[in-house]
Amino acid sequence: MRREALGMMGPEEIERASMAIIGREMGDWAGPAENLPVLKRVIHTTADFDFVRNLLFSPNAVRLGREALRRGVTVVTDTAMAAAGIGKPAAARWGVSVVCRMADPDVRNEALRRGVTRAVVSMERAVAETPDAIFAIGNAPTALIRLCELVREGAARPSLVVGVPVGFVNVVESKEMLAATDVPYIAAMGRKGGSPVASAVVNALLYGMEP
Repeated sequence: MRREALGMMGPEEIERASMAIIGREMGDWAGPAENLPVLKRVIHTTADFDFVRNLLFSPNAVRLGREALRRGVTVVTDTAMAAAGIGKPAAARWGVSVVCRMADPDVRNEALRRGVTRAVVSMERAVAETPDAIFAIGNAPTALIRLCELVREGAARPSLVVGVPVGFVNVVESKEMLAATDVPYIAAMGRKGGSPVASAVVNALLYGMEP
């Protein structure tokens, strides 16, 4: 019996084999070459080829995202899961901090007082601290909506927005708001997305950077 059939492949072998399968099943890629590793990383994470059609890149989003990471910008997420999924050694190599304010007690208290979601308050706090951050939003459409409002107000100027919230209520609309801004973005249009997708996009950017 083949070693692969017994599940005895090592992690690097599994990833190489997986990427080869993804490449074969995708077929020819007509988009910019720099976008392809990001797309393949998302498919590798989700096993969902719908992202070939759904993952939308603004012009030069990958290049601009990597330039920002080389400058050591902060990555802000809307969930602890997304933050945990971003490769810390790769981020540390460029002096990149990964921050999620959702669990901060003062964020919770302010959200209760104002009658808004914690995601809204966490975005406001993050923008006040790091208006030029990379924002990786994989869960809460309210976070993406508030971020887009702050962009329109001139308070936020993200280096890149990874807009991939998942669900049914205001999810599609939040991504359409993002696509209507003039900031660099990578967005999973439609209902699909999630924290693992947000992490996968950031990791693809980090893993493709040369020291």
